This record gives sequence, C-alpha cells and structure tokens, in this order.
Amino acid sequence: MNKDPFGMAGDFTTAPNISRLFSEMIAIWTISYWESLGSPKKFNLIELGAGNGEMMKIMIESFKKFPLFFNSCTFIIHEKSPKLIKKQKTNIKFKNVKWVENLKKINNLPSIFLANEFFDAIPVKQFLKVKNAWFEKFVHVDLKKKIHFVNQKIDIRKIEKKINFKISKKQDFIEYSPLGLKYLTDIFKIIKKNRGGLLIIDYGYFSEKMKDTLQAIHKKKYSKVLENIGQSDITYNINFYFIKKITKNFQKLDINFTSQKNFLNNLGIKKRAEMISKNKTFTEKIDIFYRLKRLINEKEMGNLFKVMLIKNSSSNSKIGF
Repeated sequence: MNKDPFGMAGDFTTAPNISRLFSEMIAIWTISYWESLGSPKKFNLIELGAGNGEMMKIMIESFKKFPLFFNSCTFIIHEKSPKLIKKQKTNIKFKNVKWVENLKKINNLPSIFLANEFFDAIPVKQFLKVKNAWFEKFVHVDLKKKIHFVNQKIDIRKIEKKINFKISKKQDFIEYSPLGLKYLTDIFKIIKKNRGGLLIIDYGYFSEKMKDTLQAIHKKKYSKVLENIGQSDITYNINFYFIKKITKNFQKLDINFTSQKNFLNNLGIKKRAEMISKNKTFTEKIDIFYRLKRLINEKEMGNLFKVMLIKNSSSNSKIGF
C-alpha cells in the first residue's frame, strides 16, 4: 500500500512485466474461452489485482483486433491499493474500464475472472499441531515494541465449523487464507449462477499435505517476515490441492490444472515469439527469447507457477490445458 512494488525499484516482477507475450497469450485464452461459452453478446472480464495495469493494457490492445469480442466485453478491475489504481488508470488509457470494490455488485452476466498472482498476496493464517492439540501462530508486539511470533492454543473444530470444511484432516500444519477462501466462494457463486470461469495463475504446489511457505521479499531478496514490516512483499505459495477440495463443496463446477509452461506452450507462445522476432535486430531477438525462457523454463517460472481453471461443468473447454 505504501509504494509501487513493481519494476526495478520494487520487490518483485510479475509475468506481464517480463514480456508482453504473456498478456497476449492470456488474451488469446480469454477469447477462446468466451467462444466456448457460446460467444455471449454481453459478458464481464474481471481482473483481480491488476498490478500496474500492464496485463489489462496489452490485452485490450489485442482484443481490438477482434471487434465482436471487444464490443461484447465489459472490462472490470478489482483493486485494493489506491496507489495502484492511480497507476493502472495512467497505464491503461482506456475509458471503458470499470474499477469495482465489491465483486457481489457485478451485474448478472457471464463472467470470466483472471487472477494472476492475486491469491498469494492475501493474508494467511497458520496453525500447527502439537501432541494432538492445535495452536494458531500470532504476531506479538511486546512493551519494547519488539515483534515476534507466539503460538496460542485454539479449538480447530470452531474454525472448521465456520468454514464448513475439515481443514485439519491428515494435517500437522495448516496454512490458509480466510479472505482468499471468501473470494473463492463468492466467485464460485457468481460463475455457477451466471456461467463463466476463474483462471488462477500463481506460484504454488499441489499436495494434500500443507506446508509452511510464508515468506517476505524485500528489494527482490528473501527477507525475514518480521523485518522491514510495511516495506516488504509478504507472500506464500498457493496450495492448489486445497482449492480443488474447496471447489468440490460446490456442485457442477469442474477444474482444469497444469503448469505455466504447459499452459503457455499449448496456447502457442513459442510460435508467437518467432512471429514477433522477425525483422528484429539480433539483440532484440535475444531479449525476446530470454524473456520467453523466464516464463516457460522449468527452472524459472515454468514449473513453479501453476494454472487452474474453475468453470461450470457444462463447459468442456480444455483450451491451454
């Protein structure tokens, strides 16, 4: 909230800021998925947490080449940071984008939600099991204003009753976001009622066992979570298995799941890179393919980042998967 976290001076760089190829592929996927819904004459495209607006900017540029899609689409951004909203408005320069605070106020049209590095930015709770008793991890500020973690005993059944999910089953450690869970359930209700889907692109893992993945990034380097408070990007790895289990609570919703490498390759990112590298200088070509490598190489973002689509069972779309 205090600063712009993106770019050279920021704490992290997201895929849309690495290469426009990424945003172009998401645009291609969005058009194809819209077609799989029957090309509705009116629908919503909602980006959750649009960063500096780069992805939406490039997508809109791409969509203009497809007038039928473009004229059918209502562009919506859901963003919490006033600083980033200002940056998004400066970067996108397109008047027909709406900013909404409350997703429940979105109209009853088919809705496609895009969440690129959105869920990892939402605060998490952590719980650990010690000799059959559950404890929640809290942040304690003492009288000298020193900050440290403390564990406090809790009744895990009360939490499970509240979220209507036996989260402690087969677990010794729990890491989940109550706010993230609320976003998921609200969006699931919207896409069940109005058709559409939720595309999640984020770093994470797929495992029944939860892990402690809480971390802080300060000036692009790992930092201790309780150091540089208010100046660091505090984040965690998404457990996609947990999202899958939550989705199963909702009838008539299906899941597609793969790595970012497979997703982008299936959409034709390599062919697109070859197309745009034609008539470029040698240095420009190197830059294009270096950026492509960052997106799809297994040792970089290709395998660390996962892609999950949650959609109505009536849709048999496998685009990108």
